[in-house]
Amino acid sequence: MILVYRVFTTFLYPCLVLFIYLRKIIKKEDPVRFKEKILVSHFKVKKRKKAKLIWFHSASIGEFKSIIPIINYLNIYHKNLKFLITTTTFSSGNLAKVELKKFNNVEHRYFPLDVPFLVEQFLNLWKPDNIFLVDSEIWPNLILKVKEKKIPIALINARLTSKSFNKWMIFSNIAKKIFGVFSLFICSNAETKAFLKKLNLRNIYFIGNIKLAYQVNEKKVKNLNESILTRKKFWLAASTHKEEHLICLKTHIKLKKRFGDMRTIIAPRHIERFEEIKSLSKKFKLNVQVLNKNEKILKNKEIIIINYFGALTGYFKYVKSVFIGKSMILKLQDQGGQNPIEAAKLGCKIYHGPYVYNFNDIYRILARNKISKKINNYDELSGNLALDFEKSKKKIYENKNLINRLGQKTLNDTMKIVNSFLDGKII
Repeated sequence: MILVYRVFTTFLYPCLVLFIYLRKIIKKEDPVRFKEKILVSHFKVKKRKKAKLIWFHSASIGEFKSIIPIINYLNIYHKNLKFLITTTTFSSGNLAKVELKKFNNVEHRYFPLDVPFLVEQFLNLWKPDNIFLVDSEIWPNLILKVKEKKIPIALINARLTSKSFNKWMIFSNIAKKIFGVFSLFICSNAETKAFLKKLNLRNIYFIGNIKLAYQVNEKKVKNLNESILTRKKFWLAASTHKEEHLICLKTHIKLKKRFGDMRTIIAPRHIERFEEIKSLSKKFKLNVQVLNKNEKILKNKEIIIINYFGALTGYFKYVKSVFIGKSMILKLQDQGGQNPIEAAKLGCKIYHGPYVYNFNDIYRILARNKISKKINNYDELSGNLALDFEKSKKKIYENKNLINRLGQKTLNDTMKIVNSFLDGKII
């Protein structure tokens, strides 16, 4: 089966190149740097002298953010290190431009397609000394090439769902061969640790979800609309999907009857859907504004649709209550949920629907500490938001402190193991 995968991905390469070009046309790929994924000539390797290169690969925004505290830590306690971070999504590439400005020893590239000759050339040119894959980034061609080159590799914040584990177990011998290449597993939840133990693997640890360690510097979080956000009642619907926009608008209508001058801010997961939300708002005769970057919220607008990347942090800072999307859609019950950690770290009370499979472990922690709450419909959401509108902000500061303490402990415990791996004590 491994040979079949290798042959299949090699022959599929021209189709994959076409697919990336099509994604670029519909603005789902970086318009300038998309070729980093498909062409060796665009790997843009930076030469280094004697520095040790540590490569982290993460898929998207949440995974990218989770490795920033690790790099901060390693820069403090180690000298002469260089870092390569690869990601796959356009949104994570945009975030990298901002987040990595503070480092002079970190490079960001888009992850090449998992095609044998591409990943081999990537490894040959960059020559990483250690590799960390983050979360569920299991790429067979890359992993087997790493084995050939005897590069130490670890899977951190590892996450295996029961669905993905059962698929791997159909070809259990292949699973053992691929996962057996890793020298270290640091799991994000106890379920993943149990799955990996069934494969008789070595060096498996469960400490906690490293995503909790990401720090938000509130002093640097700016919002052009700070004045109106601090004076008016509003709530935020973040990372919403198509089926959830009607729920948001019905929630707004119900709250409006009670509180009058209030605002609902919607930040869709896919910003290209702003026209759909705008049209739906007008059907309900709601005053709607599509908010572009560096624009102010107008006085007579009640539904504000965010139409630019990187906006959420600036609203989490001021909002009491946030609904996190991709959680009310039945057909997504096996892949539901979006990352609620940044909202929690900025003190928000978080609401979500019943389908948060991808973040069950995080939501269990937040629910246990009364930071998050499950809702089933817009009646429950509007009822809870109404209560929040009438409460003080004291609880916000308590939530921030609790989450930050938990995140710091997770980071400290994780780094003890990471350091042992980098020092060659875990093999």
